[in-house]
Amino acid sequence: MITKFHNIQEKDARNKRIIIRVDLNVPIKNAQIKDNTRIKEIIPTLKELLDFNAAIIIISHMGRPGGEKKLELSLSPIAIELSRLINKDVNFIDHIPDSNSPYSKNSFDLGSIYMLENLRFYPGEAENDKNFIQNLSQIGDIYINDAFSVSHRSHASTIGIANKLPSYAGQNMLKELHMLESLLENPKKPMAAIIGGSKISTKIQILENLIEKVDKIIIGGAMANTFLIAQGHEIGNSLSEPDKIKIAQDILIKAKKYNCKIILPVDAQISKTLDHDVPTKNVSLSEIPKDYMILDLGQESTNIIINELENIKTLIWNGPMGAFEYSPFEKSTITVAHSISKLTKSNKMISVAGGGDTISALNMAGVIKDLTYVSTAGGAFLEWLEGKILPGIKVLLR
Repeated sequence: MITKFHNIQEKDARNKRIIIRVDLNVPIKNAQIKDNTRIKEIIPTLKELLDFNAAIIIISHMGRPGGEKKLELSLSPIAIELSRLINKDVNFIDHIPDSNSPYSKNSFDLGSIYMLENLRFYPGEAENDKNFIQNLSQIGDIYINDAFSVSHRSHASTIGIANKLPSYAGQNMLKELHMLESLLENPKKPMAAIIGGSKISTKIQILENLIEKVDKIIIGGAMANTFLIAQGHEIGNSLSEPDKIKIAQDILIKAKKYNCKIILPVDAQISKTLDHDVPTKNVSLSEIPKDYMILDLGQESTNIIINELENIKTLIWNGPMGAFEYSPFEKSTITVAHSISKLTKSNKMISVAGGGDTISALNMAGVIKDLTYVSTAGGAFLEWLEGKILPGIKVLLR
């Protein structure tokens, strides 16, 4: 798919006014930026466009203001931080220019950087409103989408403007797509996926898609409980989705058809309560009392996963193995993370992870930098795992 994108060239960008959609949704508290990684990531692209003497007009969202202006979600602090990092003025414009604005296309000087206010202050962004699209597109000559993380949204800044202006995929977008595409299209085999989390309902399409592509799927987290019920196990007072048991059974049948090995827990860490430092037991699946909950994988299940990973060449990980936010139920997730780290660092495995909880778990384990690639794209990463062509990417295809 990568070859089907228009890649920005100097002849396209020189002396042009370029609107670039990025994701600057960074953590901020009391106007202080807690993590500037996403800001740093856009700097190489900006420097290249400056070399082309382009006027750069940066657009992004921050948080979920719901179409209302909320001072705490202004992009003003981001503009200040970007200016510091790139050592160049970033002109902040506290609105999206419209017919009443003093800003028009000619207001944006070549060789300069501008940042518009939070797109989501305006209802027209999420509604993909034609007037809002017109306001955005009238100030630029061309459009670049460099935000894979929001490309699952059918918003004005992802698909609306791309239909109005000559449109390109940015460097970061192409980098992420190249990594993800190479995983599913031409992976080193054998390949496995670790899929965890609390609900099977949020991962049905992911499992359906991956069964046809990987050799093994390791299922953990509370979603594994529904599969255990489907196999005839009693799970006590554990979280499950009784209305999804038939779906779990169908997934197990499909996995057999495609010769995809499904690895489920054989034992569990259980407790009567979900909280920090509560009494726990490690029991086999046949020994779970009715008033206890499965809150993490047991030691034998964890060891099985570690052994299964030994010969895996390519791994996708999405979702924790247990209620990792509560000690001691982080143990299996941390142990698996350390195993993946070790295999990746010794060049035995290509490892890719994504999703908010997975990233939190990798940070908790202190191994986030050891994996081959960690996607911060959240919802876009999950929809990619489902095999979908994201709206913001589809509109960029030739």
